[in-house]
Amino acid sequence: MTEPELTRQAVVAPDAAPPAGPYSPGMRVGNLLFVSGQGPFDADGTLVGDDFAGQARAAFANVERIVRAAGGDLSGVVRIGAYLHSLDHFAEWNAVMADVLSAPYPARTTIPVPLPGFLIEIDAVVELPATA
Repeated sequence: MTEPELTRQAVVAPDAAPPAGPYSPGMRVGNLLFVSGQGPFDADGTLVGDDFAGQARAAFANVERIVRAAGGDLSGVVRIGAYLHSLDHFAEWNAVMADVLSAPYPARTTIPVPLPGFLIEIDAVVELPATA
């Protein structure tokens, strides 16, 4: 019996924040893209955003850069994982997410975690177009 061929492909966006460890920013499997947690950092690793909303938008921008590098866009997001430094930002998170994404909104999990020096990290699962 032969082993099935794996279809995994790493996805990197040169204009997104670099990985902080030994992982791929995105991993494509078939028409699904799994985006690793993205924080509010620019391509040089510098923190972006002075407040929660600014940091959330910067983290979403990194997610979007990786999605675009794989040939998709944010309309394909089917799941979001949000890691907030404090649930005090929950209402702001809802507002930013509603502004950046559109209905039907993706499934979502929001978890408070003690992030080191920033306020939010976002990961995602994205359905890519069949032609991407």
